[in-house]
Amino acid sequence: MTSKKPTAGDAKPSAPAQSTPAKNAKPASAKPAATGQTVAPSDGRDWAKTLFLPKTDFAMRAGLPELEPKLLARWEKLGLYQRLRAAAKGREKFILHDGPPYANGNLHIGHALNKILKDAVTRSQQMLGKDSNYVPGWDCHGLPIEWEIEKQVRAKGKTKDDVPIPSLRRQCREFAQKWIGVQMAEFKRYGVVGDWENYYTTMAFRSEALIANELLKFAMNGTLYRGSKPVMWSVVEQTALAEAEVEYQEYTSDAVWVKFPVKQSAKPDLRNASIVIWTTTPWTIPGNRAISFSSKIAYSLFKVAEAPDGNWAKQGDELILSNHLVENVQQATKVGRFLRVRNVNPNEIEALGDIPSHAWIASRIVRPFFQGILEKCF
Repeated sequence: MTSKKPTAGDAKPSAPAQSTPAKNAKPASAKPAATGQTVAPSDGRDWAKTLFLPKTDFAMRAGLPELEPKLLARWEKLGLYQRLRAAAKGREKFILHDGPPYANGNLHIGHALNKILKDAVTRSQQMLGKDSNYVPGWDCHGLPIEWEIEKQVRAKGKTKDDVPIPSLRRQCREFAQKWIGVQMAEFKRYGVVGDWENYYTTMAFRSEALIANELLKFAMNGTLYRGSKPVMWSVVEQTALAEAEVEYQEYTSDAVWVKFPVKQSAKPDLRNASIVIWTTTPWTIPGNRAISFSSKIAYSLFKVAEAPDGNWAKQGDELILSNHLVENVQQATKVGRFLRVRNVNPNEIEALGDIPSHAWIASRIVRPFFQGILEKCF
């Protein structure tokens, strides 16, 4: 029987002919997978519809950079701060005394942490039924602002001493006022609610007048006095420094070790002993009146068992020491070996009572000490 190929005039079959696909054959519509990728088979089902999630009106993405300014504008339009004050009128007041920031630059993460946490406190107190009003403020005095102005002066080839004091103060005020505006806008962007129209500054003439007025109260009641105290001075910046602005380099000071002989004791084994102290300020020894000890520290009586010839601590010396400092004393005094005799109760130390007078100390310890220094120097 001879088969016939269909021609253009032949009728098309009503259904596609069934054929058995060849082994490893791919559908004609399938796109080849990229190298290293696997094409997952699909039955055409929308699997997203099988996830039963709540239907909400808000978007899946927060979009905070776009949303937050809209929220802030809405609060401003509603007069949120004024409404809060009106609603809280007559309630118990909650006052948060906020340490003001320096008006000398843009805000950083430290400002954000500080102000956002405080904003949470004032808001929560308002919601608890109190009149919680946050009044922002700025510190406009001190080295940070002065230093920025000095840098501008030096950029012009001058020093701070070349600028008249009234001019320097005016520039500092202008600099601070500029950054108050910048920081205020940035604090508002944080979402902090406060009385931004009536902020306070330490450079306001009214604030300075109040400070002077309070100082005069001290003068009028006799509690104001003039004294002297050490103040750190920056040679480079030509200004006083606060203690928080000074960093100390680690330094190991020279120390002297001193034996205080026991003059009298009800315990026979303590009568020939000495109490050992150390100090890095030997010039204070002439005025020494007592030895410090603690009831919480364990003490013992030790005998020097081995020591080099001519050593400060000689063999046979009996010393009352703190137990946990014995190794330190042994190393500093070059003692070869200590022999622990017995525990010494702090009450026994207190009962000793009398210690050598400062005159004895001056003649036996301080004078030889300074004499040795003079001999080395001259």
